[in-house]
Amino acid sequence: MLYAVISDIHSNIEAFEAVLEDIRKHNIPNERVLCLGDIVGYGPSPIECIDEAMKLRITICGNHDWAVIHEPIGFNRVAREAIAWTKQILKPRWYSLSGIARRRYNFLANLPETWEFGEISLVHGSPRRPIEEYVLRSDFDEILKEMTGKMRENFSKTKWLAFCGHSHIPLVLTDEPSYLDPRNYVEEPLALKRERKYIVNVGSVGQPRDHETRSCYVLFDDEKLTIQYRRVKYDTEKTAAAIRAIKELDEALAERLLLGV
Repeated sequence: MLYAVISDIHSNIEAFEAVLEDIRKHNIPNERVLCLGDIVGYGPSPIECIDEAMKLRITICGNHDWAVIHEPIGFNRVAREAIAWTKQILKPRWYSLSGIARRRYNFLANLPETWEFGEISLVHGSPRRPIEEYVLRSDFDEILKEMTGKMRENFSKTKWLAFCGHSHIPLVLTDEPSYLDPRNYVEEPLALKRERKYIVNVGSVGQPRDHETRSCYVLFDDEKLTIQYRRVKYDTEKTAAAIRAIKELDEALAERLLLGV
C-alpha cells in the first residue's frame, strides 16, 4: 500500500492544504497519512492545522508541539515568541472544558513520542532522541565512509527504516554509511534494500529550509519497498502576509518562507 509521510507543518495551513490535496491525487486516505509532528509553531494558523491533523490516523509529537504544552526550552527568541503566541491562542479557557478548544489542546498534549509498526519507526527528531535531536548530513564523513557515534547509536535503534523530520531538510542516510541525495528521487523512486538500514528525513510541509519554497513530503510504498519525494507549490505570499499581520510573530518567519531557508 501507498503511504504519505509528512512533517513540520508549523501552522502553515496553505502549505498543509496543498500537500493534502496532492496526497489525495494518489488515492491515499487519511488513515495512511503519517505525520511526524510539529503541527504548530512559527506560522499563523495553528487552529486550522490542528483540526486537519486530528483527522489523520497517526501523528507523533514534535518539539514545538511539546513546547506549547510545556516550555520552549532551548528555543531561540523568534521561536519562543511564536510558541508563546500559539500557547495563548490554543490554551482552553475555564468555560471550554468539553469544547473543541479543549479537544485541540488534549490532542497536542497526548501525542506519542514514537510510533512503530514492524521494522518501520516514526520519530520527529532521531531514533535515540525522538523529539529533539537532529539527524544531519554532517554526521557522515562521505570521504572516509565513517559516521559519528551519535549516528551509530541511531542506526542501532533502527530495525530497518526510520522516518524523521525536525531539521526541515530532506535526506536519506544508510548504514553503509552513505548519503543519498533526495533530489534524485523526485522523478523516480528510491528502491530500498532489505539488507540495508535507512534513516529518511521527509523534509517540511510548512517551512522548507533546503533553498526550496515548495513543500516537501514522502510517498512510501510498503509492497514495492520504495520511497519518492514530492515537492508541492503553495501560496507562500499568502502565508507570509498572514504572519506579518500578527504582531507577535517575527518578520523573519515570513521572509524565510519566501526564500526557502
